[in-house]
Amino acid sequence: MVAEAQRSRAPIQRMADRVAAWFVPAVIGAALLCARGGLGPGRPRTASGLRPGGGGVGADHRLSLRRWAWPRRCRSWSGVGRGAQAGVLIKNAEALERLEKIDTLVIDKTGTLTEGRPAVTRIVPVAGFEEGELLRLAASLERGSEHPLADAILRAAKDRGLGLSEASEFDSPVGKGVIGRVDGKRIAVGGSRLMAEMGVDLSSLETETAALRQDGATTLFVAVDGALAGLLGVADPIKATTAEAVRALKADGVRLVMLTGDNRATALTVAARLGIDEVEAEVLPEDKAKVVNRLRAEGRSVAMAGDGVNDAPALAAAEVGIAMGAGADVAIESAGVTLLQGDLQGIVRARRLSRAVMRNIRQNLVFAFAYNIAGIPIAAGVLYPSLGWLLSPAIAALAMSLSSVSVIGNALRLRSVKLEG
Repeated sequence: MVAEAQRSRAPIQRMADRVAAWFVPAVIGAALLCARGGLGPGRPRTASGLRPGGGGVGADHRLSLRRWAWPRRCRSWSGVGRGAQAGVLIKNAEALERLEKIDTLVIDKTGTLTEGRPAVTRIVPVAGFEEGELLRLAASLERGSEHPLADAILRAAKDRGLGLSEASEFDSPVGKGVIGRVDGKRIAVGGSRLMAEMGVDLSSLETETAALRQDGATTLFVAVDGALAGLLGVADPIKATTAEAVRALKADGVRLVMLTGDNRATALTVAARLGIDEVEAEVLPEDKAKVVNRLRAEGRSVAMAGDGVNDAPALAAAEVGIAMGAGADVAIESAGVTLLQGDLQGIVRARRLSRAVMRNIRQNLVFAFAYNIAGIPIAAGVLYPSLGWLLSPAIAALAMSLSSVSVIGNALRLRSVKLEG
């Protein structure tokens, strides 16, 4: 990814190429005029480099002119390498440029704000079911899922030494839960949306559900043959670095929006703990990209941070997609930036790096064009009539080398730029 980024061009580099598309032909034209002795009033005609056996002044300053106009290209490779050292992998230079302009960050909850390793904290069966049996049925069905909540249920069953059964007729309605058959019974595990679609009455566990959601836990209901069998409370601790990163991003003027498929009460509890004011809850995976597109339609410059398969479309829809290093492969592939350490502090570092890189590139463009603007007229013979000065090819080549050294030296300063707070 670092190598690919070093080969890619940021939009500001394309701007330099557009300028060069006019600049280089103009310089070549000036060189041709010099060759014909038609540029530089007061120049002796014997200076024409086209005269047989000639050379002299005309040949010298014609070569000098071409030397001054030697193409230069400012690249962001040094900044990309610095980002990699800080655990921020930049997939393409365009993402690095856009990061400094981001004013809205949409953040997935599970695995991005939280550890992404939830654990079952409570099991509440209804009359006629025991905790162990409720957990065993749910775990037997969840073996067909790769969702982090499914992993939490499987680990809880393993810790209790429960023997699991094979599930059949498995189905996973996107963003809702799982359905299948275990031991001949029709089992469903999921949120209130799935239960409502199946006509399962949840009223008997309203008190327990409200209490779990107020604690920031996710509530998964278990239905057996169309009737409520109980619920599982699953909690995912907030990453230790998240609160500090949220404060830093807000202080930097970034609008934060938490995006989750979780219940709204649970989402609001987590958001309140972190100081996030805007929450989009109970969002289906296919709707996450719609939220990003809606914000962009409002004129916002939007980045999306996520780690799951269901975040991939939103990551691709955002101006800058930011994936967690431990996330799904498709999320990493869809994003322009990957945070190896998987915490939001990486976004803070990435924005600081983006500002430093873009400031450095602008400085390099000034250096490159300043050399040309100052040197080309001299090489073309502007000072010849009054002072008799022309640049020899050797001096022009030295100046060109000094120009390149100044640009590269300035870019290498990015290796020591401070990215921590």
